[in-house]
This record gives sequence, structure tokens and C-alpha cells, in this order.
Amino acid sequence: MAEHVSAHTPSRAENEVVDLVSQLIRFDTSNTGDPATTCGERACAEWVAAQLEEVGYETEYVESGQPGRGNVFARLPGADRSRGALMLHGHLDVVPAEPADWSVHPFSGAVEDGYVWGRGAVDMKDMVGMMLAVARRFKAENIVPPRDLVFAFVADEEAGGLWGCQWLVEHRPDLFEGVTEAVGEVGGFSLTVPRRDGGERRFYLVETAEKGLGWMRLTAKGRAGHGSFLHEENAVTILSQAVARLGSHTFPLVISDSVAEFLAAASEETGIDFDPASPDIEGTLAKLGSIARIIGATFRDTANPTMLQAGYKANVIPQTAQAVVDCRILPGRLAEFERTVDELIGPDVTREWITSLDSYETSFDGDLVDAMNAAILAHDPLGRTVPYMLSAGTDAKSFAKLGIRCFGFAPLQLPPELDFAALFHGVDERVPVEALRFGTRVMEHFLLHS
Repeated sequence: MAEHVSAHTPSRAENEVVDLVSQLIRFDTSNTGDPATTCGERACAEWVAAQLEEVGYETEYVESGQPGRGNVFARLPGADRSRGALMLHGHLDVVPAEPADWSVHPFSGAVEDGYVWGRGAVDMKDMVGMMLAVARRFKAENIVPPRDLVFAFVADEEAGGLWGCQWLVEHRPDLFEGVTEAVGEVGGFSLTVPRRDGGERRFYLVETAEKGLGWMRLTAKGRAGHGSFLHEENAVTILSQAVARLGSHTFPLVISDSVAEFLAAASEETGIDFDPASPDIEGTLAKLGSIARIIGATFRDTANPTMLQAGYKANVIPQTAQAVVDCRILPGRLAEFERTVDELIGPDVTREWITSLDSYETSFDGDLVDAMNAAILAHDPLGRTVPYMLSAGTDAKSFAKLGIRCFGFAPLQLPPELDFAALFHGVDERVPVEALRFGTRVMEHFLLHS
């Protein structure tokens, strides 16, 4: 069914998206990574299911391998059911937040000063709210999209998806039957850049790639003994030296296709030479503002030590010392990365992967990309979609194993001065009210022309 809504008349979805996001934030779905202390997503997932069932959807609630790890699926039939389905996916869990550090309570969902505040406002209950608002409108108003739409609200993304998408893909692949393409986080948000003619251009960054994720445990063993003696085989010393070498190492610059396309677009619009061959490319990148932290992290592999554990008493040399390293690896670089790590840590330290998820990259082309660009331009003539690589990871890593082509596209038009990158997992996480309404309009247009 074609829609004939005035550009100045907000749709049902646009009118309710802010309240939906606020209510989603009020569910404390904190994911510590430890099943014993993780709240779980069940209450939030059941509420999502109720919102969908209210307008006529048949939903399926699934717990992904552990009690309380709730996931909800709903399908909206399209006009051409012979086409591959498009999936919209969003995770319901969030990272923990310490209320004492915040200006507002992180699970208040407060709507103040033009923002919706709270943990998950940008990661990623904003997109979950947009998905829910659009799904409700389409069903309530009998709007038929061009092809089947699958709405997936999932658990455990913030801990790698072991009890979320990884479990679902392995144990319930039937939930994704017929899905050929998917959109989720982290993309679609605007980045305002200066144009060479003195104006401005809003880039809408579409995630087409993401680095591999690996959490690595390093272990050193020595000889236990009294702290007053001389010790040449001190596990703490052996480990700390290895961690220092690894943590201070600079991996080589490697430019993927997604990053090269982003840099070319930035050079074209701004007139600044973002030449990846330049010895000062990372310094030049800083001219783009806060987004440089994300883009710059996609130039190289990284290995950042995050945890240390050793000893049980001040005067006892421990036999074992361990460290955890957060590794983010560019597409095609895993074997070389592991070889370098082994050289840096040396023969006296062993390593093992605690969690290891593959990198992902797809090309920035095709009908779905064209639909994204058209939807942005329909609501922002100053917009331009450009590909980029996410330095972190998403549930796309799991869905790609099913042959699903994945993109990050959660459209938001942001104030130029907002340090959006800092809000991910940050204190006072918040999303502009108008950005949610804009994103909902774009999402509606996109889904009706995809």
C-alpha cells in the first residue's frame, strides 16, 4: 500500500518513538558478562512482544540458552514473498552504569533538554525504539512493505552474543529463514564536515565492515616463594614485561576498502587530503572531530591490555600471573596478528582466546544501499551516505555466518557539536529527540522502498 502522508504531518511511528525509547531505557538490562550478575532481558523482551501483539503481530519469544536471556521475533509479510526477507535487528541488553556518576538516573529514560537520557539511549535502544515504532505503524495501518520484514530483538550483544545471536544462529536458524539482508547498529548517524566551498555536508555513515573481536588471556608461570628472596622466575615480572611490550606495540597501517572509500569521500567533500599513504594521515584525520577516534582505530589492529590478576598476599611470590587483552583485528589479518603477538609476548607466556569473533566486510553497493541513500536524501538534501568500518563489533558477525549481508544503518541526524562517539558506553548517554523523529521518518521511507 502506498502512503500519502504530508511531509509536515508526523506519522504514528514518529509520534510514539520518543516514548517507546524512554520506556525501553527504564528496563535495567545491564549485561556484566557474568551470568550470575547479569539482569537478563526477559522483562524487556516480554514488553516488546506485548507492544507488537497489541497491533496484531504473532511473536515468538525465545530464551537463548540461559534463563532470562529473552529474544523476540516477528515477521511482517511483504508484497513480493519470493524475494529474500530484510531483517532489522536490535539488542536489548546494555552495559552497566553507575548512577552516582550520572546527571540523571541511567535507567530513568528521562526526556529533558531535547534529549532522551539513559543507558542504552545510543547503544542501542534508540534503534530498538525506532524498529518498534515503525513495526507497530505498518501493522496497525495495514502498510505492506515490498518484501518480508523480520524484526529481531535479541539478547547478550554486549558480551559477544554467546547467549544471544551466537546461540540463536546455531540452535534456531529457522528464525532467519529466507533472510538475505539485514540492518542493525552502528551506522546511519550523521557527521557534519566542512565543504571545500565553505558550506557543510552531512555524511551518514553506513557500517559496511567491522573489525574482528578477540579477548585473549595471557598466562605466565614462575616459581612461588617468599617475597624477601631473590627471584629470577617471578611470574608477575615475566607477565608484566610481556604485557608492556604488547600494549605499547604499534601494528602496521592497513587500509581496507571500506576505510579507503570513506577517506576518498572525505577528501572530495572537504578538500583536505586524507591520503592513506601520508605519514601524518592519523593527525590529518583529527580535523574531522570526535569521529576520528573510531575511524583512526580502523587503520590498524589493536591489542589493549584491560585486566591483570596475580598473587594473594604481599609477601608471597605467586606461581601464576594472568592478563586479559582486548584485541580488535582487521579483515584478513588474523594469522599475521597472532604471529606478531607470539613474538611480542615471548616463549615464557602462553595465550588463549577467551572469545573470538570474525571480522566482517561487505561492499557499498546494491539495491539496499541505494534505498538507504534515497531515504536519507528524501529527508535531508544535504546528506550523503558513505561507508565506514566500525572499530568494534556487532551481532552482524553472527548473522553473516548464515550468509546474510549485513549493514549498520540506524539513521540519526545529530547536532554538529555533539560528541556522539563518546556517548557509547559513556556517562550521561543520551539521544536527541529530534534525531529519533528524523530517524523514524528515514526508516519508514527506507523500508517502503527496499
